[in-house]
Amino acid sequence: MSDVIEAAVAALNEKLGGSGFDAVAKFVLDGVGAIMVDGAGARAGDDEADVTLTASPDVFESMLGGDLNPTAAFMSGKLSVDGDMGAAMRLGGLLA
Repeated sequence: MSDVIEAAVAALNEKLGGSGFDAVAKFVLDGVGAIMVDGAGARAGDDEADVTLTASPDVFESMLGGDLNPTAAFMSGKLSVDGDMGAAMRLGGLLA
């Protein structure tokens, strides 16, 4: 597992704080790898998901850091979403 994915998993788990996300989401970081998020938290992986969110590592880091709102990232084309838009919005609300 890359250092970027390891750091992203740790940051996501801290941000989610055991919130119990009720779907399965996959963050694909272009050129780096993928992270799965579900009710148990975040982990490295590339499994089937209800929704797949794809962004560059820089955009993902900006969203996690609170510098970029996930909805704004989507609307500006920096974040692509494939699948359950409702799950994506719930996850975005947890990250904002």
